[in-house]
Amino acid sequence: MINQYKFEDGPELRDLFITVDDPESHITAIETFITYRVVTKTTRGEFDSSEYEVRRRYQDFLWLKSKLEEAHPTLIIPPLPEKFIMRGMVERFSDEFIETRRKALHKFLNRIADHPTLTFNEDFKIFLIAQAWELSSHKKQGPGLLSRMGQTVRAVASSVRGAVKNRPEMFTEMNNYMETFSQKINLLDKIAHRIYKEERDYCNEMKEYGPIHTLWSASEEAIGDSLRGLAGCIERCCRATERRMAGLSEHLLPMLHEYVLYSEILMGVLKRRDQIQGELDSRVDALANKKTEKDLFSEEIGKLEDKVERANNALKADWDRWKQNMQWDMRSTFTNVAENNLRYYEECLATWESFLASQTVDLHVDEDSEDRP
Repeated sequence: MINQYKFEDGPELRDLFITVDDPESHITAIETFITYRVVTKTTRGEFDSSEYEVRRRYQDFLWLKSKLEEAHPTLIIPPLPEKFIMRGMVERFSDEFIETRRKALHKFLNRIADHPTLTFNEDFKIFLIAQAWELSSHKKQGPGLLSRMGQTVRAVASSVRGAVKNRPEMFTEMNNYMETFSQKINLLDKIAHRIYKEERDYCNEMKEYGPIHTLWSASEEAIGDSLRGLAGCIERCCRATERRMAGLSEHLLPMLHEYVLYSEILMGVLKRRDQIQGELDSRVDALANKKTEKDLFSEEIGKLEDKVERANNALKADWDRWKQNMQWDMRSTFTNVAENNLRYYEECLATWESFLASQTVDLHVDEDSEDRP
């Protein structure tokens, strides 16, 4: 029996569990790529089985994201990790890179599973249960060329029109909020990476000092014990620094970068909402200038008004949900960082206090020995 627990934002019982693990490297004559095992366990009646296991590569995740955006243009689709990585961070296809991507893909699917609307998307279900050849066949059933051209033409036409005339104040405030949020989260992301780099350089330098003091102790018999004790302190502080760095790389850095990507996604969602609004505005303007075919235009405007209302309601609901999750992520992550920092400084302080106390005892012993006749 699969255990059930609550959604992040509602009383419903969770009934879909997804795990991304077991990365495998594939080398062909034309490319090298990684696939990941996706295991799904569910109690939902629309699934024929309670457990599925499939393998997916990165481009399959990209396909899923594009299908979700196509089906739900004003919902906030969770971000995927970038296809390419920044030079100087980690090597592509290294163990560190693959594990970082695996975690991000795992979070991507579970955020979709936890979403009250996206979790029931048909393409999401197919992604979870279809074997590779079935998924490939399903992908070929996508929108035709004329449909894609029509979407592109509407997007370009909307962008040419510029700002929409009748944008509700709520969405103007959302846009202003996201512009400020984007600036701040990008700055935090840069600062966090700089801190991590400085910590890494500091740790690498510390690793050299311990062995130096150990070697030094071999040639200084009078202070050999003190030098070895000093080397031990440096080594313990170095291990504490490594644990602190692991906390940054596993929690803070991924969270900040995820919300850097979220800021880009939110700006895209707001732009798509404006495109839908702009399409309605253009039809209203056209109706005002038309003396004939008013019934046809009125019917089309009615449909567009419904489309705008659905888009607005979807975004408003998702916006509140996203902000709540974002604030929880920020609070829990920074609290975790603060607690790790406290443990780090307490450990280092205790290490050096113990060392200094031992040296004070040795000094008193030496003084007593000198005072004896």
